[in-house]
Amino acid sequence: MDRPRKRAQALKAAGRQPTLKTIADLAGLGVTTVSRALKDGPELAIETKARVRAIADKIGYRPHRAGVRLKTGRTFVISLVLNQADDMSDYARRLIMGISEALRGTQYHLQVLPQNIDQDPIDPVRYIVETAAADGLILTHSEPQDLRVKMLLERDFPFITFGRTELATPHPFIDTDNFDFTYRATQALIARGRKRIVIVLPPKQFTYSGHQLGGYRRALFEAGLTPRVAQGVDLYSPAFTLRSYANALATGSDAPDGIICGSEIQALGMILGFQEAGFVIGMDVDIVNKKTSD
Repeated sequence: MDRPRKRAQALKAAGRQPTLKTIADLAGLGVTTVSRALKDGPELAIETKARVRAIADKIGYRPHRAGVRLKTGRTFVISLVLNQADDMSDYARRLIMGISEALRGTQYHLQVLPQNIDQDPIDPVRYIVETAAADGLILTHSEPQDLRVKMLLERDFPFITFGRTELATPHPFIDTDNFDFTYRATQALIARGRKRIVIVLPPKQFTYSGHQLGGYRRALFEAGLTPRVAQGVDLYSPAFTLRSYANALATGSDAPDGIICGSEIQALGMILGFQEAGFVIGMDVDIVNKKTSD
């Protein structure tokens, strides 16, 4: 058995946790050097940092976060405020996995803070800022005049949004091009001869709902067709609700021949609804959706 593993077992038997000094003794380095290596200090050789991290992993070293916070004023935590709507279409799982992978090999770890359905969206953000519970925030479901973003800008708190706002003050964001998605989806349906195209949009309060509507309308305008926006349902409606909605559309007097739905799960619900009404997908109706799961 190698030396680090023996030391780890001895500490465990004694009811003690490994410390920076434990790593320093095993590596033959000073405590300060070990500390800098674990912080990815640029002044140290890559080989030294890798050796220190390997020893730390073997002995199960974990920094005492309360102590780190007292000493540095940093938590090494990134918080993701998880909107309840993020259950939709495997979105939350993929988001968490992507962020976790990006943080892998760094000192930071991810904290997921759920936002309850009946909770004011600004409450979890205010809690993190006022308690300094994290060093940075990731927000989803941005709105045109997002109060969360306004507060974070006023407090000068590090954050990024998945989605855009329409605020005058620039802020960090990443986003997909929802205008382009619906524009191209509508064009594809028109190219297949579809003329009665219905779109299921995200809830109106979210910025990307307007972007999707804009791309859809632009393509229809260029083709001289009339917009048909789904009423009474949206992209966050349960799949079984959209199943019933599609069934009602199919049995109506002016059934659509094309559907745009930006979620796989919700699109599957609509496919079932059309099939139950006797429609053949790809013949009687085409459905375009955005890939939202693995």
